[in-house]
Amino acid sequence: TSYCGTGPDYCTSPDCQYKYGPQCDANVKPAGSSTANIPRPHIGSVPYGGAGIYDCVTPGTVAVTFDDGPYLYTADVLDKFKRYNAKATFFITGNNLNKGPIDVTPAWSNVIKRMVSEGHQVASHTWSHQSLDKVDSETFQNQIIYNEMAFRNILGYFPTYMRPPYSQCAEDNCGSKMSRLGYHVVYFDVDTAGYLNDDASLIQKSKNIWDKAIAGVKPSTDSLLEIEHDIHYQTAYNLTDYILQSMYSKGFKSVTIGECLGDPAANWYRSGNNSRF
Repeated sequence: TSYCGTGPDYCTSPDCQYKYGPQCDANVKPAGSSTANIPRPHIGSVPYGGAGIYDCVTPGTVAVTFDDGPYLYTADVLDKFKRYNAKATFFITGNNLNKGPIDVTPAWSNVIKRMVSEGHQVASHTWSHQSLDKVDSETFQNQIIYNEMAFRNILGYFPTYMRPPYSQCAEDNCGSKMSRLGYHVVYFDVDTAGYLNDDASLIQKSKNIWDKAIAGVKPSTDSLLEIEHDIHYQTAYNLTDYILQSMYSKGFKSVTIGECLGDPAANWYRSGNNSRF
């Protein structure tokens, strides 16, 4: 059963009934021309679309990735990484959680610019966090293109890396579409479930998951691809410090997803004005 109403409880993605509510986050289109017709050649050796990527290939690296932001805590997360001279990848959702579109909300556009200037990688987590396996073709396209347009409005370019919401992207449908759209589909091999343990009394559960993962690998031969969410307080202010201290004490280095896959930085983005990036 669905209910009509106004305000954040009704209009915030991903729960807003976007087919019936024109003011839903999913239906807010970024300004400017569409990026849909920009060429999307497959460059480099990292696979596009398909079954997706679950593992890094560069020994001694940990790709810490954050989904769903930017949010209230993201700038403080960046501060923590800066203290370690560590890098991360932020899978950005363009308009979710009643936070306002990233390209017209100065707090978000500024923090995205800061991510790039400090050497982090930004990637797409769709426009409003709809499951790509459960939407029609028009909504699917909008979820990708609207986020590209917002990135273009902020940076002048948009990512070639993405992570599907809820990790739902069937290889024979969504995966094929993402290949045509020129995206590397990224999953993970470590999930501390910080989003389930967002309380001071619970976050140790996530630390225990991390401890088990890092104990089972060696920097001389192994790597990790780890997922977090910068929209959760305990992840931002407790778990992030714990993970960074732990990995560096064991000889690992926190890097971007592109670095951990051996992909040159020039391949991480496409120009937003139809010219070569």
